[in-house]
Amino acid sequence: MAMAAILLLFLTLFSNSKADQDFDIRQHLSTVTRYGAVKDIVDSSFSSSDIPDACTPLHLNLVARHGTRSPTKKRMRELEKLASHIRELVKEANYNNVSLQKVPAWLQQWESPWKGKLKGGQLDRKGEEELYQLGIRVRERFPDIFNEEYHPDVYPIRTTHDYRKNHELAVNKMKEPILVEITSALVKRYEFKFTIHDISSLWFLSKQESSLLDITDQACSLFSPTEVALLEWMDDLEVFILKGYGNALNYRIGVPLLKDVVQSMDQAIKAKEDNHAPGSYEKARLRFAHAETVVPFSCLLGLFLEGSGLHADIFVSIEMFQISSEYRKRSL
Repeated sequence: MAMAAILLLFLTLFSNSKADQDFDIRQHLSTVTRYGAVKDIVDSSFSSSDIPDACTPLHLNLVARHGTRSPTKKRMRELEKLASHIRELVKEANYNNVSLQKVPAWLQQWESPWKGKLKGGQLDRKGEEELYQLGIRVRERFPDIFNEEYHPDVYPIRTTHDYRKNHELAVNKMKEPILVEITSALVKRYEFKFTIHDISSLWFLSKQESSLLDITDQACSLFSPTEVALLEWMDDLEVFILKGYGNALNYRIGVPLLKDVVQSMDQAIKAKEDNHAPGSYEKARLRFAHAETVVPFSCLLGLFLEGSGLHADIFVSIEMFQISSEYRKRSL
């Protein structure tokens, strides 16, 4: 009943307030949203704190999400299965003399752009450019910290690669009503036997095509702005429960990282007080991580918690946890 009310609310809000011509799906891809896609949104809604005139930065702790990356091997296999199933449906329709007039031509002949790739999950060129531009912005903001030649002891760079799978079955159950609703709509619209798994994979394809390939007139065009809003909300629900404020365990796993941040600051302060020579102590600790690290750590710090009473069993509260526009703020 609660989920039905949410669906009705979204249908009402987005049907009345979203003009198709002004809708840019690249701003509605949850954690897959590129840095640049929401730059204007962030610039107009986020104000960073100023450094007092009497203060000089001594040390920087950066916890930033990695840039845009290619699909993982598991996801690439999922897309190949999607292509195979689409071919089966087209073959079946032709065999039974069922019209495919409403099915986009590109879909009838579609093959995964990542077919045959042996590796997945690497930083894409766009991701490399995103991190380069992030580095430029950080250096411009803290010139006193980045005034020495690079050395790993002075500017250590760390990465993470851990994934958490807890509670996925429960989250998938919550996502199911949205996928059922949208699957039904697309089956009627295109007169094609899409399954729930097809729609889930097509939504993933939409995010990959638009963020990695700048293609928005294929998989993205299958969904209306209202459906995209629902799918984005579905992704945010998953992040909220699996990585965010929806489960206290999520942000407790950020405690070791917080301890490391504080310890590195203490070490930098002591080195300055002891008049250590420049280049002999750490000036910045640069961490690049997955959402599984960045989101729980942000929650541990109480960031982006708008309003009160956020907890996992209040569905409407997920609206306050919108990832796409807020997420990139954490990395300047």
